[in-house]
Amino acid sequence: MPEKSKLFYREMQLDGAVDQKSRTVPISFSSEKSVKRFDWRRGEYYNEVLGHEEGNVDLTRLSEMGVALFNHDTDRVIGAIIEPVLDAAEHRCKAKIRFDEDEFSEMIYQKVLRGTLKGISVGYGVGAWEEVAAGQKSTCGRFEGPCKIARQWTPYEVSSVSVPADADVGVARGLPDLTDNDLQEFRNYLADKKRREENTDLEALKRDLELLEMEG
Repeated sequence: MPEKSKLFYREMQLDGAVDQKSRTVPISFSSEKSVKRFDWRRGEYYNEVLGHEEGNVDLTRLSEMGVALFNHDTDRVIGAIIEPVLDAAEHRCKAKIRFDEDEFSEMIYQKVLRGTLKGISVGYGVGAWEEVAAGQKSTCGRFEGPCKIARQWTPYEVSSVSVPADADVGVARGLPDLTDNDLQEFRNYLADKKRREENTDLEALKRDLELLEMEG
């Protein structure tokens, strides 16, 4: 199962025109485009790829209770995600957004209708990775390392976004340009480091106490 506390985001654009009769718009919400991320534990960048082969993506959640949000805000539901499918031939996941008719949803719908809002972003969690070392090929033979390929991942929601985030983190960029996921990984790294140091201090203290007891 994916780690729900560790969500990632990917950006795409609307796939087609709005069907005004059904208030739906076709979208591709994921692809195999690589995204550069930073591994704080190893101190290196790697390319993250979402696998789009049969069995890689679990669409159950989107099929049963998929919602469309605005800017990933869970309090701003603008519609439903319907007919999510994996197109293994095109290596994409596709669906439709069906817009609700309340005041806020109508406002977003009109902006999409006019072409003002074009960005789509998916929030997802990853349950299993395939790590490919530098100079090596993935098991499917389509990707070259260094990279990490999500072989079990789950999309949780799809959002219409006003300003899609730049998921790439360039080597020459500073900390303010890192993604939320990079910052969370760094926080997790610092927390783990602190726990390891505290455990080391406790072990050293135990050894000192044992020595004192032996000497006493």
